[in-house]
Amino acid sequence: MVAKEKRFEKVYSQGAGSTEIWVDKETGVNYLYHSSGYSGGLTVLLGKDGKPVITPIEA
Repeated sequence: MVAKEKRFEKVYSQGAGSTEIWVDKETGVNYLYHSSGYSGGLTVLLGKDGKPVITPIEA
């Protein structure tokens, strides 16, 4: 099955593309991605209350 639209959208980038925030356009959940050299990592972005950051999704 081929997706009609991209599910994830990059909404923030800092530095030479090494730190980024991506939003899942279906759920609104924000993810933090960081890379350095040959390694990288992705995790759910949490607010100060410890809950995932959610971007409201327009219907």
